[in-house]
Amino acid sequence: QVPLLESGGGLVQPGGSTRLACVKSGRIFTIKDMWFRRGPGKQRELVASLFSDGSTGYSDSVKGRFTISRDNAQNTLYLQMNNLKPEDTAVYYCSATGVNGDGYWGQGTQVTVSS
Repeated sequence: QVPLLESGGGLVQPGGSTRLACVKSGRIFTIKDMWFRRGPGKQRELVASLFSDGSTGYSDSVKGRFTISRDNAQNTLYLQMNNLKPEDTAVYYCSATGVNGDGYWGQGTQVTVSS
């Protein structure tokens, strides 16, 4: 069973919105959930974090535009992305740190912001 499975993304126009989802396997108990991205020719970037106490953190590049959230009943992590810019084009990955310190990664989903 895949521990993390992302969905969403695709082609979005500049200024548009989209939401990514990441379903976590019921076997995983995490203390921190995250979204990373890797744009073309760029290094991997931590975009957003959600901790077990509910606190969040965002990179300066997305602060005020992206929102990370979690639905515990559905075991799903979300990334709401608004006012998208061409520089947001990237493969987005969800990641999680388990209670035992193990790291988990999804397979990635492409978001392309273009007119």
